[in-house]
Amino acid sequence: MVDRMHAKDILIEGYGRIREEVHAAVDGLGPDDLAARPAADANSIAWLIWHLTRVQDDHVADAFGLGQVWLTEGWEGRFDLGLPARDTGYGHSPAQVAKVRVASADLLTGYYDAVHEQTLGALRALSATDLERVVDDSWDPPVTLAVRLVSVLSDDLQHAGQAAYARGLLQSTGA
Repeated sequence: MVDRMHAKDILIEGYGRIREEVHAAVDGLGPDDLAARPAADANSIAWLIWHLTRVQDDHVADAFGLGQVWLTEGWEGRFDLGLPARDTGYGHSPAQVAKVRVASADLLTGYYDAVHEQTLGALRALSATDLERVVDDSWDPPVTLAVRLVSVLSDDLQHAGQAAYARGLLQSTGA
């Protein structure tokens, strides 16, 4: 008998790639490197990783009827950013981006790993028909769970790539 790969297995693999990229982007960086910005109006590595994690946390929690790890596990207090509790970074100004400063890369990866575990738990419980469920009918066409999960996956990988690029710039300039 041949094992078949199911859509949830592909999603689990894809979300695992995000985790790898998040860790690679921040491991070994200190607070100043994480807060460095290639230009005054650019996003820092810390902001990019925080934002992609907040989006995944917010969107996956909403789609599965779960609490956001940011709030339920006390990450908001650990980060202490002075931003609204449910802020995900969408539409942030350069001044708001500057507020996302962290004491260590471990804080970013700790939060990401907690969100990743909640995401994996939700994905492992999926059935094929679950993916067809409409999770947002404010769009035309309405957004299904499958579309939402792929959208978050795509957005997160793009931001992880931006963080990796910013890290490369930082290391190449010796800044």
